[in-house]
Amino acid sequence: MLRYLPLVVVVAFALYCVFDVLGSDERTRRGLPVPVWLLVVLLLPVVGGVVWLVVSRGTPHAGTAQPRGGGPVAPDDDPEFLFRLDQERRRRERQDRPQGQQDGPTDGTPSV
Repeated sequence: MLRYLPLVVVVAFALYCVFDVLGSDERTRRGLPVPVWLLVVLLLPVVGGVVWLVVSRGTPHAGTAQPRGGGPVAPDDDPEFLFRLDQERRRRERQDRPQGQQDGPTDGTPSV
């Protein structure tokens, strides 16, 4: 039983690579068509599979989107955006208030 283990591992690895090639996009395939990659992976099961994994998981081509630096990802993570949003809200509240009403306590007690 143990003598079949290397064969099973090689077949499983080749199948994984075949399905990975079939599910890949053109950028990941580095310009080679799917049939060429399938031939490489199937005719050279171990070497072709390793080549496919190295090429498909390697660094992307120049001009592709790179992850941004350490800045905020979403607007609600950006303190400057939140500050501007709060300022805009306060400005709108002041505009919507009647002219005779001033800033002060809202519970009806007179300000000192």
